[in-house]
Amino acid sequence: MEIDDLTAAERRVWRAFPRGGTVDFRCAGPADDPADGADWGPERTLRASVLKALLVSGPQVEGEVPALRVAGARITGPLDLTHAVLDTPVRLAHCHFTDPPDLYGAQVRRLSLRGSSLPGLGLAGVRIEGQLQLSDCRMRGRLQLAGAQIGGALLLARASLTTDDPAKPALRLNQATIGEDLWAPELCATGEIRLNGASVAGSIELSGARLDPPQGLAVDAQKLTVDGDLMMRRGRVRGWIGLRGARIAGRLDLSYIDLAHPGDTVLRAASAVMGQLWLRQGPPVDGRVSLRHTQIDVLFLEPEKLPGTVHLESLVYTSLIPGEPAARRLPLLERDGDGYVPFAYEQLTAAYRRIGDDDAARRVQLAKQRRRRTTLAWYGRVWGVVQDVTVGYGFRPLRAGGWLLSLVAVGALVFGLCPPRPLKPSEAPGFDPVFYTLDLLLPVISFGQESAFAPDGWYQKLSYMLILAGWVLASTVVAGVARILNRQ
Repeated sequence: MEIDDLTAAERRVWRAFPRGGTVDFRCAGPADDPADGADWGPERTLRASVLKALLVSGPQVEGEVPALRVAGARITGPLDLTHAVLDTPVRLAHCHFTDPPDLYGAQVRRLSLRGSSLPGLGLAGVRIEGQLQLSDCRMRGRLQLAGAQIGGALLLARASLTTDDPAKPALRLNQATIGEDLWAPELCATGEIRLNGASVAGSIELSGARLDPPQGLAVDAQKLTVDGDLMMRRGRVRGWIGLRGARIAGRLDLSYIDLAHPGDTVLRAASAVMGQLWLRQGPPVDGRVSLRHTQIDVLFLEPEKLPGTVHLESLVYTSLIPGEPAARRLPLLERDGDGYVPFAYEQLTAAYRRIGDDDAARRVQLAKQRRRRTTLAWYGRVWGVVQDVTVGYGFRPLRAGGWLLSLVAVGALVFGLCPPRPLKPSEAPGFDPVFYTLDLLLPVISFGQESAFAPDGWYQKLSYMLILAGWVLASTVVAGVARILNRQ
């Protein structure tokens, strides 16, 4: 392309390119908003074909490093750099694009479109040696980054992503590789964000993000791999987040988040592996939470943050914080959407035992037996009630002593006032109401009182009741002891 074919604005860029100079078309004032760039005149308009010619075969000056650095321009026409190999950095900041640039499969040293307004951007399969700067961009179409390889960070701070087609995502990063962080605080998106199979060597920062997809799916990140943290603090999400099979080495932080998907699952993190999960503070989650088959080292969970329905089948965690009494944690297990899940009670019991709170661990095990009782047939439920009332399923063994003392007191009082008649007066030992009652209550111990005396009338019925009570008490004690021995 000859310089004589260029406009005045294009000649400024052409001359600055060989030495890497910056051409800034901006002037102070509201007219510099790139969203209104369609009204910018020819004095700040550049043809995309001119920029392509510069990047592919632009002039060189010996001893200088060329670079395309433009700010505040209106770029017309499609910037097609498919499979191009660009050795120069590209910076087109605060620009207005009439057509979506396409860099499919291109190789770029560094790319910055900070603050620009675009109808879309195609970067699928692109290879960028350094960082990709898209902070403060306003995208009116898809941001396509599937399969991209970014050696540095991907910066999307305060970016705004919208799409007119609800069937297509606003941001697609499937199978992309990012060498540093995905930095997108205060990101606003009205379409899906897809991170399926993506790999991030650093952390993902989405704190303060506003995600409002038209069809319910806010973030689809199945099999996402993050070597650092995934932060979504103080954000607002209207839709569901999918993290099935994700691997997050650091922390998934959902502190203070406003997370809502009424009537449906709002967080799907089944079969994921995480270093930590923080779900605390802020409004209660509106929607179901699924953590089935997930492994978490530290679970920071505040009970009031969780919704009415959770799915905890085969959830494994090492530590549970903050320290809460069992009475605060147990209602969560009772809201499990999968019904009675014994493993969930065992996990909570183990968490309390790791911190030495054996009393809380026993309370959880007692709650487990009571919940299990609701799944049994009627006769199993009856026997369960007996075990619960008498010895608390073996977790309240002192109750047996209380019942024994109470029954002994009743029997001793009644039989002390009206002693039974001796069967053989000449051979009968002296009557002792306490040991007579103990003889009735204890089925395997004999003090010689029961066989020597025979009550009459309703006293005889009382003796039968004491004998039956003794057998029931002994059976429940044996069952409780056996349960304790099995746990040990």
